[in-house]
Amino acid sequence: MRYSIEGIEGIPEIEHADDLAALIVRALADPLADGDILVVTSKVVSKAEGRVVLADDREQAITDETVRVVATRQTADSVTRIVENRLGIIGAAAGVDASNAPDGTVLLLPVDPDASARALATGIRSLTGARVGVLVSDTLGRPWREGQTDIAIGAAGVHVFDDLRGGADATGKPLAVTMPCVADELAGAAELVKGKSSGVPVAIVRGLGRLVGDLDLPGARSIVRPSDRDLFRQGSEEAYEDGYRAGFDEAQAEGPLRSE
Repeated sequence: MRYSIEGIEGIPEIEHADDLAALIVRALADPLADGDILVVTSKVVSKAEGRVVLADDREQAITDETVRVVATRQTADSVTRIVENRLGIIGAAAGVDASNAPDGTVLLLPVDPDASARALATGIRSLTGARVGVLVSDTLGRPWREGQTDIAIGAAGVHVFDDLRGGADATGKPLAVTMPCVADELAGAAELVKGKSSGVPVAIVRGLGRLVGDLDLPGARSIVRPSDRDLFRQGSEEAYEDGYRAGFDEAQAEGPLRSE
């Protein structure tokens, strides 16, 4: 099996209400083909959708985008907040980011990245006649590992999982839980040709047409693990403090210990 990833150069600076699908198609060096997958950085989607606020309002924006605080850590000059945002994504600062944003502003994530991906896929399919898929990507840190990687936060026309459960591995052993998140794998791979400083916000993945399907396929929201299956809902310090407090309150309710 072979696939290729190529960055699309020549896309201009995106502004509010720009037709992003048309700008992407206009910048193509080669025509799109059935089965191509476009990986689009969330920053350009946010700009086109007007998800821009003043940098002075960043902390309030983080609060507004937060559903649940997972952990906070004091640094030398600020407090880092790891939170669950409206999209169910857990990460630093609810995805509010100043990188590649106009001076004096910060960018919020799209309101509904799956809907954004569907709109892009619909527009690009209409303009080119090619049955393509679209992923919207963003950068995220990972528990237990240093550094960051891109993940898919929006998807349309792409199978986000390669469900191998019920099959067998190369030695014939049954696969019971194997379900690679190919949407995240593609987002991370595409970042290698886009980068943070190259001004290339879109990449084309070719050769994986088996992953492209109808636009009503489950989107990237289906990747988010439901809360009742989340084994790590708190930061370590927060979990310890809550456990200590619960034990203390229980001991207080039972009354003082008596010596025999």
